[in-house]
Amino acid sequence: MLRIGICDDMQTARFTLRCALERALEKRDMEAAFFEFSAGERLLGWLENHAGELDLVFLDMEMGQLDGITTARKLRSADDGLQIVFVTAYADRVFDGYGVGALGYLMKPPKPGQLEDILTRAAAALYRDAERTFLCRSGDVTYRIPIQNILYFVSDRRQVTCVTAKRSYPFYGKLDQVEQTVGQGFVRIHQRYLVRAGAVDRFGGSEVCLGDLVLPVSRSCQQSAMIALARTALED
Repeated sequence: MLRIGICDDMQTARFTLRCALERALEKRDMEAAFFEFSAGERLLGWLENHAGELDLVFLDMEMGQLDGITTARKLRSADDGLQIVFVTAYADRVFDGYGVGALGYLMKPPKPGQLEDILTRAAAALYRDAERTFLCRSGDVTYRIPIQNILYFVSDRRQVTCVTAKRSYPFYGKLDQVEQTVGQGFVRIHQRYLVRAGAVDRFGGSEVCLGDLVLPVSRSCQQSAMIALARTALED
């Protein structure tokens, strides 16, 4: 299921785009959840507490205090994997947003064929990025977390928590399964801890340091962890 954001300061424009997207999704047998925002500030504020909860966002280029281009730059710095599509009523504006890696540009009102193409390319882009992201489900929410943002995973009985520099994502699961999913680039340092090797600053026998964070290394994992971390350091 695609999680689609629509950001436009005109309610009628949001409604029109959503209806058009729903028809395009139905035609391509795709499902989506929609999130609407009346300003770039509202979208950015929402994402501060809901990082990784959007896959695709349609941004109006002409909004109030924070226009679509400025909003897109801030979105890109916060979530490099988020797919962005600009929507504009002015043909000469489509060249303004090439610096943020937009998936596409749509003229108002968008044509059905253009929307279908955007949705197909968005799904394909998310599929290509699958190896660079970790998906976890907590309650009714599925989070898309860039691998490079993950510091470590920690387990507590049936719950695993994915920890990034900005927030933590708890979900039900087993650390062994997580280790198989994320594959290379992560090192098991303890029965309860799985760290991203690239996030480790220092390794000293019984502990590893990730910036100011200090995590324990169990005796059973010391040798294998040391070899794996040393190999990563040499490859870098």
